[in-house]
Amino acid sequence: MPLAVVALQNFWHKLRHWEYWPWYIVYLPIFAYWLWCGLKARALFYMSAANPGFAYGGILGASKKDILDKLPAELVPTTILQSPPHELPRTLRAMQAAGLNFPVIAKPDVGERGFRVALLYNSADLEHYLQQTTDTIILQEYIDLPLEVGVFYYRLPGDETGQVSSVVVKGLLKVTGDGHHSVAQLMQGNPRARLQLRRLQKKNDQRLDAVPQPGEEVLLEPIGNHVRGTTFLDGTHLINEQLHRTFNHLAHQIDGFYYGRFDLRCANVEALYKGNFKILELNGAASEPAHIYAPGFTLLRAYGVLFRHWRTLYQISRANHRQGVPYMSWRMGLEAIRRSRFLR
Repeated sequence: MPLAVVALQNFWHKLRHWEYWPWYIVYLPIFAYWLWCGLKARALFYMSAANPGFAYGGILGASKKDILDKLPAELVPTTILQSPPHELPRTLRAMQAAGLNFPVIAKPDVGERGFRVALLYNSADLEHYLQQTTDTIILQEYIDLPLEVGVFYYRLPGDETGQVSSVVVKGLLKVTGDGHHSVAQLMQGNPRARLQLRRLQKKNDQRLDAVPQPGEEVLLEPIGNHVRGTTFLDGTHLINEQLHRTFNHLAHQIDGFYYGRFDLRCANVEALYKGNFKILELNGAASEPAHIYAPGFTLLRAYGVLFRHWRTLYQISRANHRQGVPYMSWRMGLEAIRRSRFLR
């Protein structure tokens, strides 16, 4: 299929499905609400008070490693921090000292929305990644468990219990073979996969020419990120009292945490309920209830969910501020934005 035709198909698919729109377009009404809340709080970056234990409250510019270090160690994959200038021998020695083996996940220690996240299979992959970045990065044990979810939790200061308000189940990008068509051809017949075809072609992905057997699944992207083609599914039906108890218990072990989303992997739903999982990231005040990006979730309904969470964020921030937690200054807010990926 000609590239021009593929590009046109992708354009119309994105236009008809708001989940693919640029985040800053979707968030225009939320920005207005943010400004209104900022006027009431007399601080534009009032959200920084939501999580006193996190730098900047976890809005922007917060260190992923610093946040992971606040979690119970048994729930966190082996993770190391590496600062520039990056040298392969030094990084390999650090991995060996930590008992960290390939494959590993590499990502900037400060970054949003899947920015420069990569799965590295060997030292050659690692060397290439190090050559492409000047960021402080983290290298993390790859957790190869079948169920990847994002669990949103919040608790009002002073309350003994909080609640899980969102669960997103992540369906990694795959195609299923029919014995006749190549992976690239199968991707062209799947709108979500087709959006990733050009990216994989640029990477010279050798799998694109392969013809998988009937029923054979080909995993195209092992990283559960929406911009990489992952399907976000509404998992709110999984919320029950057991899930509330599990995450209440966990949240009380994290100093200064009231609002955010746990991104984790586990064997199955029963393991999720029992707390048998590995936490890949914990995002703070900038977190989204990501189940809103499920196919078929209307934009109007998504705004209802977003406004409820932003109202809760404001209430938590104000309550913490009344207890002496300062708001981030304008200058610190600009620095947090500068440190984030949005100005890159």
